[in-house]
Amino acid sequence: QTPCARAIARSCAQAVVRAGGDAGASSSASSTSALAHAVKVASASSRFSTTTTVVGASAAGRAHANRRDVRAMMSPALASMRRTFASSGSYPPHEVIPFPSLSPTMTRGGIARWNKAEGDAVAVGDILAEVQTDKAVMEMESMEEGYLAKILVPSGDADDIPVGKAVCVMVDDPAHISAFKDYVASEDVDAADTQGASAPAEASAARAVLERPDYRSIKEQGVPLRNSRASGRNSGENDAHAAPVAQTLPADAPRMTVRDALNSAMSEEMARDEKVFIMGEEVGEYQGAYKITKGLLQKFGAERVRDTPITEAGFTGIGVGAAFMGLKPIVEFMTFNFSMQAIDHIVNSAAKTLYMSAGAISAPIVFRGPNGAAAGVGAQHSQCFAAWYMSIPGLKVLAPYDAEDARGLMKAAIRDPDPVVFLENELLYGQEFALPKEALDEDFTIPIGKAVVMKPGADVTLVAFSKMVGYCMQAAEQLREEGIDAEVINLRSLRPLDRNALASSVRKTNRMVVVEEGWPQCGVGAEISAVVNEDAFDYLDAPVERITGVDVPMPYAENLEKMALPTVEDIVRVAKRACYR
Repeated sequence: QTPCARAIARSCAQAVVRAGGDAGASSSASSTSALAHAVKVASASSRFSTTTTVVGASAAGRAHANRRDVRAMMSPALASMRRTFASSGSYPPHEVIPFPSLSPTMTRGGIARWNKAEGDAVAVGDILAEVQTDKAVMEMESMEEGYLAKILVPSGDADDIPVGKAVCVMVDDPAHISAFKDYVASEDVDAADTQGASAPAEASAARAVLERPDYRSIKEQGVPLRNSRASGRNSGENDAHAAPVAQTLPADAPRMTVRDALNSAMSEEMARDEKVFIMGEEVGEYQGAYKITKGLLQKFGAERVRDTPITEAGFTGIGVGAAFMGLKPIVEFMTFNFSMQAIDHIVNSAAKTLYMSAGAISAPIVFRGPNGAAAGVGAQHSQCFAAWYMSIPGLKVLAPYDAEDARGLMKAAIRDPDPVVFLENELLYGQEFALPKEALDEDFTIPIGKAVVMKPGADVTLVAFSKMVGYCMQAAEQLREEGIDAEVINLRSLRPLDRNALASSVRKTNRMVVVEEGWPQCGVGAEISAVVNEDAFDYLDAPVERITGVDVPMPYAENLEKMALPTVEDIVRVAKRACYR
């Protein structure tokens, strides 16, 4: 087994364990799907028993790994999540065990055999009964220590027991067993007060729609109606949520290429933390396809700078497994177009495991490489994947523009406990930028999730990331010559997105133009347009404008390729249109 296979199997088993407890009806689908996935993975792994075990809880079901793995994996934090015995009515402290759900589609089943008799002591992990469905016979384990006081459903008595029906009662004191001789349970364990188990406060359901905080009309809120600044509308100039403004650097400020900034950041982090290593195609002997890893093999050796075969799915899976086991891999893709070969590991393993394991398994891994169009490399090597990855919960997505971004964001990504997709641009690697002296410090980082204002302005906001930030800066200079004061925002982080910075800027300029190389439908600009409509609609004096790549696969011919991508002239023209010029 590879470390990845072992780690994923352990992840699924822990997800099953942590799915237990009074999850409530809203978590039914997630807990049962976690169980189904655990069955699939655990049965293929020699580290786990092929027996899948479940113990009842609420109507949502309670899923647990087999006894050996439960004891091996249980931490004090996990143990504290176990249900407790509680009193109800005239009965002493007890716990009612419901009939468990063993799959997302299971609604009924039967008890083939009770492995414990009334009065028997029960330890954590003991098999209470064998549960039979139309597909399999599975074991129901106990996650509590106590005594079986009452069997409510005899074995073989029925094969259509509904999920959630009470099947037995447990107590923590043998002296209380006799009190349940004539005990009769409700139809459903969740009915009334769940027969004693203290129910957690009902959590609000997750919403796909982001609610605005106040639905009253603007007039009712006491906010001036949108018109012009003369009406008294807040200009946003002193907004506490505004993004910081980039420093104006002196002429003698140090200069560095983006390539050297990335290289130095990785080198310093590898020296700082021996768990950090880099892997990918040609990262070692060849010094990197774009020389980003130049010199790292000689400095840190082949154990920490690992050349891989041309198999993105293979080495990405190994990297994710290594992250699950506590290492900090940096996985390089020669281009993010090749990450499509490995997207299952990125999205379904790295991004989701922290959630599916209830916070037990993190994946401190960085996926990095050039993203978007280069020059003359055709449709299959020119795609921008920013919108793809920024839509995935569990990932953090960064897109540096200059050398300061590259150093600070790379260091922050390597130190972050979550998986980070780091989108570079091939055409920026050799570009040299001035950067503040503090950016050369070994502990310099840029906070993830925060944008920066590259140029303050008052008339229109230009928003971009990566290479397009430079285009916006050029456009802002041309607009200045025409009497338009443009503000330029460098997003830096696409997920999390700095919504506050976007809304704050719109409250000041009242107009926004978003620029990206990617396609228009479901793109970064589309998301930002929605965000601004939600957060600052009443401050807009014009519709949010988007400038994107043309909605076609990237042409190979040089003249057509140029026509398919945004230009500085496009930005100037659209910004003037937003200003009604």
